[in-house]
Amino acid sequence: MVQVGDTAPGFELPDTELKMRTLDEFRDKKIVLSFIVAASSPVCETELCKFRDSWQEITDLGAQIVAISNDGPFANKAFAEKNGFNFPLLGDYTSGTIRDYGVLMKDLLHIKDYNAAKRSVFVIGADGKIAYRWVSDDPLVEPDYDKIKESLK
Repeated sequence: MVQVGDTAPGFELPDTELKMRTLDEFRDKKIVLSFIVAASSPVCETELCKFRDSWQEITDLGAQIVAISNDGPFANKAFAEKNGFNFPLLGDYTSGTIRDYGVLMKDLLHIKDYNAAKRSVFVIGADGKIAYRWVSDDPLVEPDYDKIKESLK
């Protein structure tokens, strides 16, 4: 599992417009990297809407929000459009990046082989290192948004 101080694993994942996006393209600023359990699930919607509503504050702290789910780009697009997300929502449909960050949740809802990301947030510094890490084994728990913002200061 990725720890504070580690170099953030890179990725290449499709966004909602099927454009491949990489971690390197966001490296000009700090990154709030949010792994969500599933597009359109209630707690994920609450979390990403809170990030959407905090976008200006997070941007003013020199950071970019990037969200990742294991859903495909079409489900992510419907979710993003419904909620007016102003940041990239990427689809890790093979769960490769989710595994690289050590946040794979196996057998979600006790359904065999239905894998998802644990609800987690990483702040990646401009140097490419993990500056903050929060991972929950409970998909119903939201992150502490104030701690995330504090880590950006």
